[in-house]
Amino acid sequence: MDLSIVIVSYNTVDLLRDCLTSVIKNTENIEYEIWVVDNQSKDKSAEMVENEFPKVRLIRNSINGGFSQANNLAIRQCKESKYVLILNPDTIVPEGTLEQCVYFMEKNKEIGCLGCKVVKIDGTLDKACKRGFPSPWNSFCYLTKLDKLFPNNKKFGGYNATFIHEDEESEVDALVGAFMMLPKETIEKVGLLDETFFMYGEDIDWCYRVKQAGWKNYYYPKVSIVHYKGESSKKQSTKMIGVFHKAMFIFYNKHYKNQYNIFINLLTYLGIYSKWGLSLTINTFKKGKRVF
Repeated sequence: MDLSIVIVSYNTVDLLRDCLTSVIKNTENIEYEIWVVDNQSKDKSAEMVENEFPKVRLIRNSINGGFSQANNLAIRQCKESKYVLILNPDTIVPEGTLEQCVYFMEKNKEIGCLGCKVVKIDGTLDKACKRGFPSPWNSFCYLTKLDKLFPNNKKFGGYNATFIHEDEESEVDALVGAFMMLPKETIEKVGLLDETFFMYGEDIDWCYRVKQAGWKNYYYPKVSIVHYKGESSKKQSTKMIGVFHKAMFIFYNKHYKNQYNIFINLLTYLGIYSKWGLSLTINTFKKGKRVF
């Protein structure tokens, strides 16, 4: 088996159908399997998979334990494949994307995690597909907009790796969980996704551990996917805003807290709380129904 594809679904029945169709239609010349983990969807996503995609391996999660926990359920079952891909259900995979990624990984054994170019439905780049670690300095430059003033400067543009052109192959700090391909060997060494993260942050944490273990995280824009990512104009649930910012605390405490003095730590915590409050305030004035 060349590749195991793991997709976590939560109330995304139509998007999931389109995603599965694109993978099956556009993937040839490699041996692969697809796992769908359904996180207790109420829109009959699981039934759709059973009825329309009988060859897809379905896991009905007994709990909704979050993105990491659901992915890990399937990854533990991927015992025969060389590579594992975690893929969002709100993506479309074009022809040849997965084959090219597998071939590229076969030729570059130093890569521990591979990501492709991720394009949003409006045609713009999903900036999360190539980025730096959210260190205090990178976060400061991002919050103060220094990265926008000096986008081509590696010192100031680290947060979103703006100094790397979107069509330029490059080693990066981190990739996005919408599309991450890892060798099974790497997963066995660095471990599964950290289930402390309910949603958000687990992908950056995985990349951090991959890099610490001596492999490269690599951005490969010769292939791409389309990501139906939620637009910033949509009203978010208060719960998910909280989950997003709690992930920042988890990541910082796990990887950076012991590297810095109490002053830097307090400033970082203050920055996260301030951003959390600002996000809640802005969200209050957005129009429309809240989305999960």
